[in-house]
Amino acid sequence: MATPLRELFGTVEAFDAHDYGYAGVRDFLSVPPEAGSYDWIVTNPPFRLAEEFVWTALDVASIGVAMIVRTMFLEGRGRYERLFSVRPPTRVAQFTERVPMVRGRMSKASKTATGYAWLVWERDRAGSLAFSWVPPCRKRLERDHDYDVPAPLTGLRLVSDKGGPA
Repeated sequence: MATPLRELFGTVEAFDAHDYGYAGVRDFLSVPPEAGSYDWIVTNPPFRLAEEFVWTALDVASIGVAMIVRTMFLEGRGRYERLFSVRPPTRVAQFTERVPMVRGRMSKASKTATGYAWLVWERDRAGSLAFSWVPPCRKRLERDHDYDVPAPLTGLRLVSDKGGPA
């Protein structure tokens, strides 16, 4: 995810809980960054920890949080009571095509019946939820190298167009 974000942001800082040879290693929940230290937190959290990731990211991000999650994350009375009734996302963008992810990683060869959506929380946007669909776009937007194992990132930090840390 960090590689395409680099195409839009001047700086991207990427971490993962395990050393996959790509980004820094950091346990986001055990050792979260300082509150307000990033403009945006954009991530694909582990499903079983996604709710905790949202709450932590909301503390860390000064502008917003974007999480790509399985669509079923929107379901459940408990999650509604603990999260969505208190801090609902400002935007939900449901993919119309299946996102070929296996264990949190894109895979060109994989097939899946799992639906995904982007959930976005924006600090400066109040009001009702904006729902949209991500129209079919894989054939138009994907590139062969999107599935390559990327070279390791070093010292990248996501920075908004306002110049602050993301």
